[in-house]
Amino acid sequence: MVVHSELLMQQFEYLVSLAHERHFGRAAKACNVSQPTLSVAIRRLEQELGVVIVLRGRRFEGFTDEGNRVVTWAHRILAERDELLADVERMRGRLTATARVGAIPTAIPASPLLTGRFLRDNPDATIRVEAMSSREIARRLADFEIDAGLTYLDDETPPGCRRIELYRECYVLLAPCAHPLMSQKQVKWAQAAELPLCALTSAMRNRRIIDAHMAADGARLHPVVEADTVGALYAHLSNPNMATIASHTWLYGFGVPHGLSARPMVQETPGPAVGLIVLDREPNSIAAQALVAAGSQVDFTTTLRSALDTWLAPPV
Repeated sequence: MVVHSELLMQQFEYLVSLAHERHFGRAAKACNVSQPTLSVAIRRLEQELGVVIVLRGRRFEGFTDEGNRVVTWAHRILAERDELLADVERMRGRLTATARVGAIPTAIPASPLLTGRFLRDNPDATIRVEAMSSREIARRLADFEIDAGLTYLDDETPPGCRRIELYRECYVLLAPCAHPLMSQKQVKWAQAAELPLCALTSAMRNRRIIDAHMAADGARLHPVVEADTVGALYAHLSNPNMATIASHTWLYGFGVPHGLSARPMVQETPGPAVGLIVLDREPNSIAAQALVAAGSQVDFTTTLRSALDTWLAPPV
């Protein structure tokens, strides 16, 4: 079997796009080609490899077992190609690649600390940050769709990853200034459970951590509003009756909304570790190495703590 390498790479790009979009039309649009062009290229790839890759009906129905393996190889081969090009650029004294970071929603407000340092160290590069759950980060890292994850470092961290701790997460209650709880030095989890709370969805690791704190204090979280982004939660805090339990990173990124104040939640032990995860492989991703180098040069703990102290007004 002889396959032209340039054509094969193009076919792999179409296939990876289809795996991401799960729809022929959207995949074609993402690749800036017509749907017939994408479909014909994937059919030709199937002929060249001698296996059926796509389950077809009236619409996209998924991949065959062989197709899933081909998709995995396509991700890997495209990632290695991109790493080769990035490595050549680095040998020329500069990095011009786009570093791709998947970040849990609670870490997004702290991500400028990482991206700022990365861009200072690599002025010819760019960086893309996408919000996603910790489980999605693990999957996309394994599929070479991102270079690094900014996520919790715990028993859900996938094997085969290098972990670089950046800070420990702690929690505060954001609630109306006039509420009696805001005069306390610290707020118990069971007390906060009585408020009309906004919270991330249960698909997010942060929500599961908060649920565990509530359960340990004999309470259960019943949020009146659920969302999958920090921005959406903050938008709902414009309602004068709403409250939320926030990671201290939120205060660094967004501060405390007008009419609200912040009080620390009771935490008997250090909060969960948050940091970078990258695949532990050789040769490693050039972009991943640059992200690790950038993260290692920033004092996240001190910067985030300083922002937290600024917003924690003394009890009335």
